[in-house]
Amino acid sequence: MLLVNAWEIHRDPKVWDDATSFKPERFEGVKVEPSKLMPFGIGRRSCPGAGLAQRVVGVALGSLIQCFEWERVGPEEVDLTEGVGLTMPKAVPLEARCKARDFVPNVLPNEA
Repeated sequence: MLLVNAWEIHRDPKVWDDATSFKPERFEGVKVEPSKLMPFGIGRRSCPGAGLAQRVVGVALGSLIQCFEWERVGPEEVDLTEGVGLTMPKAVPLEARCKARDFVPNVLPNEA
C-alpha cells in the first residue's frame, strides 16, 4: 500500500509558484508534466463523476462476463507482464475472442 501526502505535494513551493493558492489558470497554454496534474485527481476538487464511473465499470464488466464466452485467440498463455506507465498497462495487449451466450438475444434484442 502506498500512502501519498497529497497536502504536502500540492503545497510544495519548489514545484508551484504561490503554492497555497488555488490557480487552475497556471495550466492554460502550458505543457505540463503528468505528475503535476495530481491536484486534479484527488481531494475536494477531484472528478465529480468518479463515483458514477466506478459503478458503471462494475456493471459493464459484470455484463461482459455474464453475457459472453471468452477464449484466447492463440494457444499461448496470456502474458501478464506490466508495461511502463502510471496505470500499469499490459506490455502486450490482450487479444481475446468472445461469443454471445444463448440467452443474450432474449435479454438484449437487436433493434436498429
